[in-house]
Amino acid sequence: MNTPVRQAGPGDVAAATALLVDALQQDPVAQWLVPDPSERPDVLHRLLAVEVDHAVETGHVYVTLDWSAIAVWRRHDLNADRWALSDYHLTTFAGRSTNRFAQLNAAVRRYGSAAPHHWLSWLAVHPDYGYHVAGDLLAQHHRVVDAVGHPAHGVVTTEAARDLLGEHRYHAGLPLELPGGPSLWPVTRASRPIRSSSSG
Repeated sequence: MNTPVRQAGPGDVAAATALLVDALQQDPVAQWLVPDPSERPDVLHRLLAVEVDHAVETGHVYVTLDWSAIAVWRRHDLNADRWALSDYHLTTFAGRSTNRFAQLNAAVRRYGSAAPHHWLSWLAVHPDYGYHVAGDLLAQHHRVVDAVGHPAHGVVTTEAARDLLGEHRYHAGLPLELPGGPSLWPVTRASRPIRSSSSG
């Protein structure tokens, strides 16, 4: 079953951020980052709004037409701003969770590649839907990365996301362990050679 997908624009940042916040309420890493459930939505909203706005401007954000799922991608090359969230954002918006966000960022950045690639920042599905709806979001951007011959990297926070990505040619590495927290899985989708338009 195909799920209609479109690319989000500047006017979608608020709705896309709200979808991400809703989808991440029960995520194990989000719960570790902000243990207090009364604080979690506000902290996530402030930080994710920065990431979504940055990705809309410089990367790619895809949503299903029914707003059941979202994929946020960053483009990493020599000319791209590699990370949306700075220490200033964490200090200003994360409050008591600043240290844990810094630990998460340090773990993820150690895994990141310096070579050109596309980074899957977020792949999230509204709790009322199953993870299968995210497959069409992945396929949408895979056409972009395959056209330029770049690999795709990311770090996912659940086994369901890891297994879904495995169905789309991603290889999961050894889990990363957060201090006193849950596991993360780095994933990589190898680049496809660009076919030459010349014959012979």
